[in-house]
Amino acid sequence: MAVSEQRLIDALRSGEEWAYEMMIVEYGGRLLAVARRFVRNDEDAHDVLQAAYLSAFRAMKQFEGSSKLGTWLHRIVVTTALMRLRSQRRKPEDFIDDLLPGFQADGHHIEQFADWSASADQLLEKEETRKFVRGCVNQLPDQYRLVLLLRDIEERSTQEVAELLELTPNAVKVRLHRARQALSTLLRRKYHTQAVAVSS
Repeated sequence: MAVSEQRLIDALRSGEEWAYEMMIVEYGGRLLAVARRFVRNDEDAHDVLQAAYLSAFRAMKQFEGSSKLGTWLHRIVVTTALMRLRSQRRKPEDFIDDLLPGFQADGHHIEQFADWSASADQLLEKEETRKFVRGCVNQLPDQYRLVLLLRDIEERSTQEVAELLELTPNAVKVRLHRARQALSTLLRRKYHTQAVAVSS
């Protein structure tokens, strides 16, 4: 049955079971995709989504409706995923140097690749390149991958990302710059490999 968002929100605030079921049916697929973007496997993504639903259920009475329900749930999933990743962070930070472009003494790139100048969010809009780009993004160390996802894919402000990741705004800018460089290098390497495989 078709239900307006306001009626669904009112029913959720009242604790009506059908509304919770409808919310899961309506938003579950998209929210699971968001969770998968941040954590590295399906099991963790499902755990994040379940925890996010619990948080949403508990906070529903405080939901003011200043944003759309889907937007509010999306933010809860992102926050829950970040909390999970933070709790799992046991090892020291990974280095990204091997993924950054190398330069010769004269300033030219060491590696020569075909041009790949599109940004991550532009590439993700194209169905045929999504899996390809996501695979490259997932190769980045978490501390760089998360900044890239939050700034370029989630379109959060530098200040928001700094607060979410408990970093200074300057640290966010530095990590974002390095993450974009590393992603560009990975895309060029993979694109070059694919192009060679097709032409040979």
